[in-house]
Amino acid sequence: MLRRIIKIDEEKCNGCGICAEACHEGAIGIVDGKAKLLREDYCDGLGDCLPACPMEAISFEEREAPAYNEAAVKAARQEKHAGKLACGCPGTAARAIAREEAPAERTAVHSRLSQWPVQIKLVSVNASYFDGADLLVAADCTAYAYGNFHQDFIRNRITLIGCPKLDMVDYTEKLTQILARNDIRSVTVVRMEVPCCGGIENAVKQALQASGKFIPWSVTTVSTDGRIIE
Repeated sequence: MLRRIIKIDEEKCNGCGICAEACHEGAIGIVDGKAKLLREDYCDGLGDCLPACPMEAISFEEREAPAYNEAAVKAARQEKHAGKLACGCPGTAARAIAREEAPAERTAVHSRLSQWPVQIKLVSVNASYFDGADLLVAADCTAYAYGNFHQDFIRNRITLIGCPKLDMVDYTEKLTQILARNDIRSVTVVRMEVPCCGGIENAVKQALQASGKFIPWSVTTVSTDGRIIE
């Protein structure tokens, strides 16, 4: 049938996941760091997701699409309320993590941070410490989740952190300037396993492409209970 339905511009999308949370019907999800219309029959065409998108990546279009399936949407909601997360960001799911008690005697752990500031939004693209640097671009939650973060990731790297979901900005332009204007030797991305963290990985990927340089890069994913899973 011909009806009004949402359209997502993947070029503008930063993968923050806010639209997925705003979609009460569960029609939107995050796939490979981008918002996707997963179920056309779940989209009611009312557009609750439009004003939620900070990148203005969502609009309406009129085209052939399956009819809105209200019964399927209600069934999915019931499943979600029963404890199965049907959509949105799993990073918002509450959970307790059991840990063994640390030994009474502790060895002091020294910071490996070598520059300030660290927020992507605050750093100067022309800072002298970028020249010849191995760059770390990390989702800010990773340092809290992974216990040995300073030793394994911050050490010997220039550190930039951000959260694409809470900052509601696209880091691509600033990261592109940093890569293009400086002699960056490598880029390490550390992100959480939650879908909205795909935004920071995608920003680095696009910045590397836009910089016109060949710079080795890698991605490490940390689980919400602090394990490296990729």
